[in-house]
Amino acid sequence: MTRPAPPPAAPPGQTPKQTPGERQRETSRETLVLIALVGATVLPELVLVLADQGLIGSARWRPLAWQYGGFWAGVLHGWRPNFAAQPVTMFVTHAFLHAGPGHMIGNAVTLAALGPAVIARFGARGFLAVYAAAVLGGGLAFGLLSSSPAPMVGASGAIFGLVGAWTWMQAADRAAAGAGPVAVALRVLGIVAGLAALNLGMWLLADGVLAWETHLGGFLAGVGMAGLLLPAARPQTAA
Repeated sequence: MTRPAPPPAAPPGQTPKQTPGERQRETSRETLVLIALVGATVLPELVLVLADQGLIGSARWRPLAWQYGGFWAGVLHGWRPNFAAQPVTMFVTHAFLHAGPGHMIGNAVTLAALGPAVIARFGARGFLAVYAAAVLGGGLAFGLLSSSPAPMVGASGAIFGLVGAWTWMQAADRAAAGAGPVAVALRVLGIVAGLAALNLGMWLLADGVLAWETHLGGFLAGVGMAGLLLPAARPQTAA
C-alpha cells in the first residue's frame, strides 16, 4: 500500500491557505489592532479637552503634554531637553497628541478610512510596521528640515505614511495587471500631485502653520516600508 502524497507546499513567498477559522481569528486581531490604534489617537485629546474645560485635572495639562510629549526640533540641535530620554521618546509621543479636537478628528477619521485597506494587504504586523515607520520618519524629517521653535504634534505623519503604502500598492497592482511603466508612473505622479495640492491648501488655511516636513517624511517612510513588505503581502483580492 502506498501512502497518499502530502499536499503541495505553498509557492515561495506565499503562506499556505488558511482555514475559515484561522482567517476569522486573524481578521478579528486586525480589527482589534485598528480599533486600539484609533482609540490611542482619540483618547489623549479627549482627556485634554476635558481638562481644558475644567471637568478633570487642570488646564495646564495640555501645555505640559506638549512640552514633554511634543516633538521639539530644537532638542536635536542643542536645546536642553526637559528630561534625559526626551530626544528619543518624542519620536513616538508626538503622534498621540494633537493641537485640538478638530486636528484629532481629522486624523482619526482618515486612519479609520485608510487603515482597513493597508491592514488587509499587509496584516496586523505589517500595518503596525508601516505606521511605526511613518511616525518615526515624520519626526525625523521634521527634526532635520524644520527650524520651528514650536512643538510638532499629531498623527499626520503616520496618516501620510498609510497614504504612501497605499500609493505603493496602487503602483504594484497596476504593474502586476500589465500596465506599462509610463502608466504606473503617471498614476503615482497623480497621487503625489494631489497630496502636494492638499498640503498647499492646508498650509494656506493654517496661515503657514503646517508641519509639511512631517507629512513628507511619513509618506516616504510609508512607501519604503510598503516596498519592503509587499513581496510577502497577501495578493490583491477582487472587489
